[in-house]
Amino acid sequence: MTDESVPVDIIRVRGASEEAVTDYVVTESPIEFRIADVPIAVLMRTPGNDEELGLGFALTEAIAIHPHEVSAIRAIEGDDQGDRYEIDFAEGVVVDPEQFRRNQYASSSCGVCGKASIDAVRLTARAVASPPALESRIIFELPKKMRPSQETFETTGGLHAAALFEIDGTHLVTREDVGRHNAVDKAIGAMAARRWPLSDVLLMVSGRVSFEITQKAAVAGIPVICGVSAPSSLAVELAGELGMTLIGFLRGDGYNRYV
Repeated sequence: MTDESVPVDIIRVRGASEEAVTDYVVTESPIEFRIADVPIAVLMRTPGNDEELGLGFALTEAIAIHPHEVSAIRAIEGDDQGDRYEIDFAEGVVVDPEQFRRNQYASSSCGVCGKASIDAVRLTARAVASPPALESRIIFELPKKMRPSQETFETTGGLHAAALFEIDGTHLVTREDVGRHNAVDKAIGAMAARRWPLSDVLLMVSGRVSFEITQKAAVAGIPVICGVSAPSSLAVELAGELGMTLIGFLRGDGYNRYV
């Protein structure tokens, strides 16, 4: 198996029978990002696509405004674990690491944890200039198109997924992670090297749509978010303010459009 999962010995109980078997669970481990050798965040994530995670995190947290401002997401030499990365910036780009430093680590379920104040939670994002026209037949197919790329989920059942699609439903990229916000950052980081902003793509997530996921999409310029589960009240509020399209409970041939 890959670093995304690890084998564990378990007792599988089915009715009155018990069986000792080997199963696989998703890997969860910390990754630290630094600016000018100053730690700014520790995230609990699933290893893999760490450079994409770093770039996506830098962009969706407004540490960098454009991918061109980031010259590299560089593994720190001498770190045997490979879990510490320096965010290097292009010549002439000045970033104060203290401005973005978090008070504590962010768990896999909470990406805004550690923000120093309530004001720091909400970032500035532009409103959608012209919402794209969407066809329901295309929306219905998104979960099916995302599922084949959820390879580790098939083995462990323990990963969230985020996928980006063209407005016409063409699949672009899918990323998995134990943290739903990390999966979004990985997908955004993967696409940011190809185009920016992402104003002509839509985001599909495998679970609920939180405020944080909505904000990350908004900062990236994504106009449409689709989720398999429900959105939160703040997600609906933010999407409405910015003119985004927010879809929840996308299952089979139905969904709810909130804004």
